[in-house]
Amino acid sequence: MTEQAAEVRRRIGLVGQNAAVDEVLSGRQNLVMFGRLHHLGRRAAAARADELLAEFGLSGTGAKPVSAYSGGMRRRLDLAVGVILAPQVLFLDEPTVGLDPRGRGEVWQAIRDLAARGTTVLLTTQYLDEADQLATQINVMDHGRVIAEGSPGELKSRLGGDRIEFVVHDRALIGTAARAVAPIGVTDPAVDPDAGRVSVQVSDGTGTLQETVRALDRAGVAVDDLTLRRPTLDEVFLHLTGGRSARSERAAEPGKEVNA
Repeated sequence: MTEQAAEVRRRIGLVGQNAAVDEVLSGRQNLVMFGRLHHLGRRAAAARADELLAEFGLSGTGAKPVSAYSGGMRRRLDLAVGVILAPQVLFLDEPTVGLDPRGRGEVWQAIRDLAARGTTVLLTTQYLDEADQLATQINVMDHGRVIAEGSPGELKSRLGGDRIEFVVHDRALIGTAARAVAPIGVTDPAVDPDAGRVSVQVSDGTGTLQETVRALDRAGVAVDDLTLRRPTLDEVFLHLTGGRSARSERAAEPGKEVNA
């Protein structure tokens, strides 16, 4: 690896957490400048700049100074800078920190487009919904160590799969409702009498949703709300790290080191 450092650098791109573009220059000037820094000729750098502005939806703003860009536009320009040499692997560090929902959506789409064109994207993020949206494979880290890995679906399955939740219209029938759906679930239904809510864990949420409706109808139970709830990666992370963090805090004493 160290003997072929130049070849490695040519095949990888890096977009750090903080934007590396010059806000005084225009978007196009930034891309041309970075192209020249990557040893492209003047014409090649200019052509690549125009190509990237089009790919990242910035053609109409390429002549504007970056200081006039929105957060999402600036981040897309930063991504364009990172792929000037069309790297095989792109490292992204917290690509959407500080962006509003629209800006996040724009950056997410740009990342999806990069992956669709064949670039392998290695993304670090603390926004687990972002990982759920973008990643095909996830490594969960806690205190610097990998504690779980797998696809989003595989990680969510650690919490036992989907849950069907509903709120009964008549609170007096909550027991009847729980008994009606008990055969559908893989565990006993959880009942919240005050809220009138029943929750049952199922192995196939989509497949058992209609079955739940039919069971409640046969039991004569009307519901005000019924939803299929899938685990989130945030819940997976808390499930994986909650006990570990508590043990670490109890064990940490002066003169001792705890690796969790």
